[in-house]
Amino acid sequence: MRPLDYDRLFIGGRWHKPATAQRISVISPHTEEQIGQTPHAGPEDVERAVRCARTAFDDGPWPRMSVADRMAKIDKLAALYSAQTDEMADLITAEMGSPRSFSRLGQATGAVAQMHLGLATAREFPWAERRPGLFGDVHIRRAPVGVVGAIVPWNVPQFLIMPKMIPALIAGCTVVLKPAPETPLDAMWLAEMLEEVDLPEGVVSIVPGGRETGEALVRHPGVDKISFTGSSATGRHIAALCGAQLKRVSLELGGKSAAIILDDADIAHTVKHLKTASLLNNGQACVAQTRILVSERRHDEVVDALSEMMSGLQVGDPADESTDIGPLVAQRQQQRVQGYIRAGIDEGARMVLGGTDKPHERGWYVQPTLFAEATNDMRIAREEIFGPVLTVLTYTDEHDAVRIANDSDYGLAGSVWTSDVAHGLQIAEQIRTGTYGINMYTLDTTAPFGGFKQSGIGREFGAEGLAEYVELQTTVSAQKLPDLT
Repeated sequence: MRPLDYDRLFIGGRWHKPATAQRISVISPHTEEQIGQTPHAGPEDVERAVRCARTAFDDGPWPRMSVADRMAKIDKLAALYSAQTDEMADLITAEMGSPRSFSRLGQATGAVAQMHLGLATAREFPWAERRPGLFGDVHIRRAPVGVVGAIVPWNVPQFLIMPKMIPALIAGCTVVLKPAPETPLDAMWLAEMLEEVDLPEGVVSIVPGGRETGEALVRHPGVDKISFTGSSATGRHIAALCGAQLKRVSLELGGKSAAIILDDADIAHTVKHLKTASLLNNGQACVAQTRILVSERRHDEVVDALSEMMSGLQVGDPADESTDIGPLVAQRQQQRVQGYIRAGIDEGARMVLGGTDKPHERGWYVQPTLFAEATNDMRIAREEIFGPVLTVLTYTDEHDAVRIANDSDYGLAGSVWTSDVAHGLQIAEQIRTGTYGINMYTLDTTAPFGGFKQSGIGREFGAEGLAEYVELQTTVSAQKLPDLT
């Protein structure tokens, strides 16, 4: 594996000595041993990064280049990245324990796909348009929003960097990116690729750090927009800070998605696909289908099928291609998930399999755990666990299933499983959630993604995701305007 120690920060497209000697040590969740280090960016480093981004946006060439010229830089980045996806996947697996099969297809290769999809979206995007107005033609231009602070979580770090950084750059924004302290190494390697692309000075900075670093970025008056993915609690705090400054903000937050299994569903097909839809990335996915809703008539059949599937999961070294469930990202996450398992038992749910005993002596592993006979007021049914824990809930009829699915603070994802797709669409229309699947749940990154309720504000992916990084400027004239479309 490539060297994993960095002693400088990537600020404004150049490598600079950090303002402090504070370091981030990255610990393998599988071996519990250190695999690398990066500087910890402090408020002074954030100040420098924002100042570089501000100058680059206000006075530099990047926002003034044509969209096509900016896209050419992204195309070059995609080519560089494509040659290194396997190595990037290995790095992500080492950093945060994601099974290598998912790190490769769902993260590294997915990051490249996001670049290409971003470019395809930009080619069709209405950067300028003419409309008839009250006093003649109106010209509408989509201008870059400005300096963007992008804050990404640790669970799918590269995949979640791209729907922020790529559309922002294509739009003409400058970007200060803050990766999570658990996963700074992949972001620093991305910085090396960005250096090869030779962007104008100041266009991209990468400032790894924790809460203090993120707070400095959000509060900075030189930042025009914050794009954040993470917990709903942190999202509420960020929204309040941005609201005080009337700063643009988009938030992709938590989820507690319900999979409604109708009586006419093929149970074997359903459970086969829930293996991924509910447990991908060791259960550390905001869209995971963790509340399994089934009728009283088919309850036992579904519980038995889920139990058989989960008991057969391979739990172990995430670098092994046969592994289904790797370790959780950190010891605190392991302890948090174990706490939820204890809460489920204490509140009266029946633990079908799993538990709090560690499956391996070393590493931050949690046994895949299944609860039945739960109610929707229990913590395991209401709170985002972010681990390999599923909860089966029973409904009386379809109206009751819809009620339970909607009885949540969240509204990010969901699914319905049925032999009648048209009826599944009718169910989908009753669920208050941003994305939905019928007989599947897989994120389609050509389409807008985001949540209702406490699952966030705004959308990522597709034209709607690109629109998050532009402002609308309307121009009218007493004389006929030239055709600028």
